[in-house]
Amino acid sequence: MHIFVDAMGGDYAPREIVKGCVDAVNEYHVHLTLVGGESAIRDELSLAKYPKEAIDILPAKSVIGFNEEPMKAIREKKDSSIVVGLDAVNQEEENSVLVSAGSTGALLAGGLFKLGRIKGIKRPALATPLPTKDHVTLLLDSGANADCKAEYLQQFGILGSIYYQNVFNIAYPKVALLNIGTEEEKGSVLVKKAYQLLSETKSINFIGNIESRDVMTGEADIIVTDGFTGNILLKQLEGLSSFLLNGLKQAILGSTRGKIGGALIKKDLQSFKKEFSSDEVGGAPFLGIRNGLIKAHGSSNAYAIKNAIKQAIAYMDGDIIAKIENTINSEMQSK
Repeated sequence: MHIFVDAMGGDYAPREIVKGCVDAVNEYHVHLTLVGGESAIRDELSLAKYPKEAIDILPAKSVIGFNEEPMKAIREKKDSSIVVGLDAVNQEEENSVLVSAGSTGALLAGGLFKLGRIKGIKRPALATPLPTKDHVTLLLDSGANADCKAEYLQQFGILGSIYYQNVFNIAYPKVALLNIGTEEEKGSVLVKKAYQLLSETKSINFIGNIESRDVMTGEADIIVTDGFTGNILLKQLEGLSSFLLNGLKQAILGSTRGKIGGALIKKDLQSFKKEFSSDEVGGAPFLGIRNGLIKAHGSSNAYAIKNAIKQAIAYMDGDIIAKIENTINSEMQSK
């Protein structure tokens, strides 16, 4: 097992990234290789207590910014933390993964260019875990593929099922197709065709259509859609969550009565916020790419990074890539 972490990716790098890595090493007893500016990483590590043999540093001189054109940056910034990390993963024969809170576009472009797709996979998907109460719903694709064909969505259902089974330990996760109604005949030409293909896919537990209002209810374990729609849904959920939490905070702090009441329910509010925090799952895997690639949120703190590393461990322990290859081969042979 070899886990590489992009120490320079994200809004709070390298401090929060390094802190998260130290926490992961101390809690999960795993070995990590941090990729990035060596002196900056060593400065942060010098402030922490951890078994020194558990963390190595792989130097990288530059960083790919969030606003850079992804493929251009991948080609030109060969000494960047993302490219150096991807090259290191590619050089490993098997069982390696890169965790990064850096540019989503650069990670996807670099993953395809440097690592390539698993044989039989038409398009990789970004699978974002959505925390709901006592449950995690996996949304894919959440931004990797704006334009999709029905067979892509079919494979997203397969990819999501394999990941969910092995990371969240659910034997028959429920797969649903995002649509404007639950009836089979509803939706666009793309969605209707995808419904048919998903219904015929023996390796998944397809339960039919789901509407956006039911995404957070936990009715489905995996929700399949195209990357354009999925990204809009994801950002809408993030914006709504932020709006409601800020509104609640202002209402509580807006009066003396509110402040008194807020003090009484402070622990309950913190518990509620934690249940729906993306920090609890840490990162979203790019499924369908050879070797592991986990995308943490750009604003990840140390706790989120630690949990993203936990996902990376589960990804490798679950032998996700081999199981994807076997399932895809079986589906292709059955046609």
